[in-house]
Amino acid sequence: MAEPYQRQSALAHLGLAARAAADREKSDAGVQLGERAFPGQLNLRGDPGNEEFMDAASGTVDCVLPTVPNTSAGEDDLEEGPRVLWLAPVEWLIVTAAGAEEALAGELVAAAAGCGGSVTDVSDARTVIVLQGPNARDVLMKGCPLDLHPDVFRPGHCAQSLLARAAVILYRRADEADGSASFEIHVTRSFADYLWVWLEDAAGEYGVQVIEV
Repeated sequence: MAEPYQRQSALAHLGLAARAAADREKSDAGVQLGERAFPGQLNLRGDPGNEEFMDAASGTVDCVLPTVPNTSAGEDDLEEGPRVLWLAPVEWLIVTAAGAEEALAGELVAAAAGCGGSVTDVSDARTVIVLQGPNARDVLMKGCPLDLHPDVFRPGHCAQSLLARAAVILYRRADEADGSASFEIHVTRSFADYLWVWLEDAAGEYGVQVIEV
């Protein structure tokens, strides 16, 4: 992992902070976009049938590791604690607030020692694009094959899929105060610029507001 002073977000070259400041007074945009820079991301692998592993890992992240496909556990607000996304029968992605991943990784390694689990810090591999607003789902449906109906892909659900041919992990956050959907899109740094441009283009007909997240 790069030293903190060397880190630069995947979309820093787009000047999103300045754009967010300029867009602050927008109120009629159907879509809001922003980059959640530097979230901690830990890949955890282990046997869900191993009770010792499940107890140790769940106790460390303060929630029971999800075992139902495409569900999550933990906090929506990362400042309140980590979030755990189910990726596969023996694999989870633990997302933390920026800077919290190193300590949590150490705790998980210690807890899983002797239980057959493994922990890998993948924080620098992906960035997260936040997509929300009344037309957020409409934008996703232009390039994602998932069934995104609100009764199917509900808050707390997650899935690995393709979006505009880019491999992503899609997580649906709790709805916004106005009832509109909110999503987090985990995408590799090498595809982040491409996907941001695609999202802005796909959202153009609804109006786009760049936000700070």
